[in-house]
Amino acid sequence: MKYLIVGPSWVGDMVMAQTLFIALKQQRPDAIIDVLAPAWSLPIIERMPEVRKGIDMPLGHGKLGLKARYQLGKSLRAEGYTHAIALPNSFKSALVPLWANIRHRIGWRGEMRYGLLNDIRRLDKSQYPLMVERFVALAYPEGAALPKPLPIPALQVNSNTTSKVLGRYHLHTDRPILALCPGAEFGPSKQWPTDYYAEVARSLSEQGWQVWLFGSAKDQAVTAEIKSCLPDALQQHCHNMAGETSLADAIDLLSFASAVVSNDSGLMHIAAALNRPLVAVYGSTSPDHTPPMNKNSATLSMKLDCSPCFKRECPLGHMNCMKQLSPDRVLAAIAHLTTDRDGNREKHPEITLVEEGGNAR
Repeated sequence: MKYLIVGPSWVGDMVMAQTLFIALKQQRPDAIIDVLAPAWSLPIIERMPEVRKGIDMPLGHGKLGLKARYQLGKSLRAEGYTHAIALPNSFKSALVPLWANIRHRIGWRGEMRYGLLNDIRRLDKSQYPLMVERFVALAYPEGAALPKPLPIPALQVNSNTTSKVLGRYHLHTDRPILALCPGAEFGPSKQWPTDYYAEVARSLSEQGWQVWLFGSAKDQAVTAEIKSCLPDALQQHCHNMAGETSLADAIDLLSFASAVVSNDSGLMHIAAALNRPLVAVYGSTSPDHTPPMNKNSATLSMKLDCSPCFKRECPLGHMNCMKQLSPDRVLAAIAHLTTDRDGNREKHPEITLVEEGGNAR
């Protein structure tokens, strides 16, 4: 069995797609899995032991590019894939498997993909409310019961690589590490207030923690404001890396976190797949659809009548779903996740480290 998976275009969705890869391997341990995905996602795919290789999709999100897709599909014919699974629901995502002459082409109906897919399924959202359920269901015959519990994404990090990344950014692990991920690519309705993040950072800094700030270049103003809110004496223990790290480096650095606080974002799902103690704050979106899947996490939501609205900006203009979620609740959740029954701060939960040579521990 040789699979070509057409991967999603969002960080969080790509992390959750690992549930599908694990499910395929559980059924057929000798299956070969390759993933066709945007170049930015390759560092995530490289940390999934179930995947043989990632294949760069040269077209950006939303671009049709019929000629380029045909040429790509034609170039993949020599691989002899037996199955293709298209995770995006778009018409164009089913073109490469067709042109690669892959016999079994599987996916949800989406944009009326009759003829492109030959195992085409109608999605019952009430049957599969979770995104990961929708992914995993494509590993099984239509209507089959899903495994319980569902596979959990688990990214591997290389111990030699992570130590080099620490040196590259002049970071140390002599203090517990609070990782804050205050950005949200989807829009401002997903973002917990900046001053709330700053209050959490200040509180734990006063308890001897250091703070690492993560995000894209778009988040630099927010992360800079968080750092500026700390007293001068504590700013030396706050490291603003928004827009400075590659995705690969961000994954490796997050693996050191003693606790992570994040909006519903791609970095949230990465932290969960690294099994970090994680507090995820939800406003306009719902943990009933895309929750973090690690057991060492807490999802916080006000569950107001107006949320989740799934809008990029608050349609009512007040952002109460985020503003009413106080820093005290997040701090309490961090304390709960990072202390044992005797009140001592727990050591890092186990994560998968790979030594040079590929031996996992």
